[in-house]
Amino acid sequence: MLADERREAILRAVERQGAITVKELAEEMGVSAVTLRQDVRELAGRGLLTRVHGGARALAPAGPAPAETPAAAAPSATERYAVGLVVPPGGYYYAEVIRGVQDAARPLGVRVVLAVSGESLSENQEQVRRLVAGGIDGLLLMLHPGLRPVDEAEQWLSGLEVPAVLVERRAGIKAGRLEQVASDHAYGAALAVRHLAGLGHDRVALVARVESPNTAHLSAGYAEAVESMGLRPGPEYRIVTGADAAPADGRFDEVIRAVEAGEVRAALVHNDIDAIALVGILRARGLRVPEDLALVTYDDEVAELSETPLTAVAPPKQAVGAWALDLAVRRLSRPDTPQAEILLRPELRVRASCGARRRASA
Repeated sequence: MLADERREAILRAVERQGAITVKELAEEMGVSAVTLRQDVRELAGRGLLTRVHGGARALAPAGPAPAETPAAAAPSATERYAVGLVVPPGGYYYAEVIRGVQDAARPLGVRVVLAVSGESLSENQEQVRRLVAGGIDGLLLMLHPGLRPVDEAEQWLSGLEVPAVLVERRAGIKAGRLEQVASDHAYGAALAVRHLAGLGHDRVALVARVESPNTAHLSAGYAEAVESMGLRPGPEYRIVTGADAAPADGRFDEVIRAVEAGEVRAALVHNDIDAIALVGILRARGLRVPEDLALVTYDDEVAELSETPLTAVAPPKQAVGAWALDLAVRRLSRPDTPQAEILLRPELRVRASCGARRRASA
């Protein structure tokens, strides 16, 4: 069916029924919901119908929309698109990304519909299904890290009915035309290593959470920086913080012993909460930051609140949200633009814990 034929069919359906839903009409016409949404936007732009959430209605409707339609209420006059945002439960990291999405959406006339997903692939699929059935135009997906099985997750992502952007997550080529926006965590880790090396440390340890989706990227950037700068390979410690984890003192036993023995004098720690806990344990053992351990944390949410303010690598969380929203709007407005994968670089914020300020004032 040609575009003109589809649009004529849409107008006839709207005139006949008073209101239609994109999902039902797409099934009836045998075309994708994405294609039909584009047609509805075009017809609404020409003043031939009124676009509502999930569908369309006539300019002078003969009656109310059917009770079962999700298009019960029209969006505001300035609303261009409705975009679904799926995030995992909890975690201040996600709140910053969400804020970035909100701030970017407001001036663009985009309504953001938030959904909090669970840990399993099926829960994520159900949240997305509900959003699409409700008539959203695009998706921003900050899915629960480590969805299994990976192949099944990527196959699902490749078949989504609406344009989607993966946010602070990375997917393989099996995810198809899925676009991606993320912080370049490998670059951020390398930034910390280079900074500590510049302060005279020829061996830097990495302390990172086992369950963090960013740890693999941090480890890769850390290893590359160590090799490229000719540093002595430092130990990598993996900290478990789940329900079965040891108390804080126990988690850092290996790290503390290495500092006490003088084997580790500099470290990159992911994240702020663990870094602040480590500073407290060191102090209780009679060890000082930065004198006994020069420390850089990776996150910078609460790093400045530590007893010794922490030098930190700060991922651009709000910018990630803003770029993701902008990318989704670009895709919806211009479907033929090239697919994008965007990496945004973190920045280093120097405070007291690395020893740089002490050296500068000496």
